[in-house]
Amino acid sequence: MAPDARAVRLLAAGGTIAMQGERAVPALDAEQLIEHLPGLQDTQIRAESILSLPSAQLALSQALELARRAVDAAAAGEGVVITTGTDTLEELAVLCSMLHGGEAPIVITGANRPASGPGADGPANLIDAVALARAPQAAGLGTLVVFGGEIHAGMTVRKIDSTGPAAFGSPGAGPLGRLVERRVWLHARPLRPQPLRVERLDGRVEIITAALGDDGVLLRAASGQADGLVVVALGAGHLPLGMLDELRRACERIPVVLTCRPDRSSMLFATYGFEGAEGDLRAAATCAPFLSAPAARMVLLCCLGAGLDCDGIAGALAPWDAR
Repeated sequence: MAPDARAVRLLAAGGTIAMQGERAVPALDAEQLIEHLPGLQDTQIRAESILSLPSAQLALSQALELARRAVDAAAAGEGVVITTGTDTLEELAVLCSMLHGGEAPIVITGANRPASGPGADGPANLIDAVALARAPQAAGLGTLVVFGGEIHAGMTVRKIDSTGPAAFGSPGAGPLGRLVERRVWLHARPLRPQPLRVERLDGRVEIITAALGDDGVLLRAASGQADGLVVVALGAGHLPLGMLDELRRACERIPVVLTCRPDRSSMLFATYGFEGAEGDLRAAATCAPFLSAPAARMVLLCCLGAGLDCDGIAGALAPWDAR
C-alpha cells in the first residue's frame, strides 16, 4: 500500500454484485467479493459482511445501522466501501451523506449484472471503489457513488438505467470525475450537507407525484397518514388546481418538501403568474428542486429522525434550491 493511501473497510450488504446462479440470488460474502480481484493484493482491506439482501428488501432501520457503521469507520480514518443493490443505492447514498461529516470518504458501489452473468460489472466497480476510498484526493468529498468508471456525489446521483452497466448518473449536476486504471481524476467537489444526528428512521414520508388532471385525492389521503410528504411538481414547479388546494392544507399540518418531475430539475421563482404556478408552491412548502424525490424523502426522514422543527427542516434543505 502506498504510504499516503488509507486503509479500506469494505462493508458488504448484498445486492446484485453478490448474486450468482441461473436466477440470481445472494451468494457471495465480503471476503469472496475481493478474493480474486486483480490489483487489490497490496491493499489493506478489512472486509465485513453486514447484510445479504436485495436492496429492495432493505428496511430503513437496517439502512441506518449500515450508514452508522460506515460513518464510524470513516471517522476513524478508514476509507469505506459499501457494496449494495442498485434498486435503492441512491437512497443509501443520501442517508450516508446526511450522517457523514468526516474527511475520509464513504464510497458506495454495486452491479447491474450478477456476478455469474456474462459481462458482470461488479468486479470493475469494486476495484474502482477501493481505489477511490484509499486515494488522498478523495479527502473531504463525503459520500460518493462509483459506477461504470464515473464518480458521483451521494446527494445528487440517480439510477438512470435499470439493467445496463452505466447504471448511475447525475442529470442535474454531472459526475465529479472518473477513475482510469485505478487512478483518480476529479474536476469538481460536491456540495455537502451539514451532518445530522439521526436517532431513528421510523417516520412515514410519502411521495406524491403530480400528473395530468390530478385532483389531489391521493395527496389528501397521504397527508392524513404521513409524518411528512414529498410532492413532485410538474415542470419548473407547477401543480393542478386540485393538488394546490390539498398542498396548502397539508402544509398546515405536516412538513412538505417540493421537488420537480424532470430529471434535470430546477424550480422557477417568478416567471409564471397563473394559479398553481411556482409562486403559489413556494409560498406553501419547502422547495428542494435539485434533489430527486427519493433523495428528498430520505433527507426529510433524517430531519424528522433528528428532531428538527420546521425551520430546521427548511435549513437542512436550503442548499438544494437556487438562492
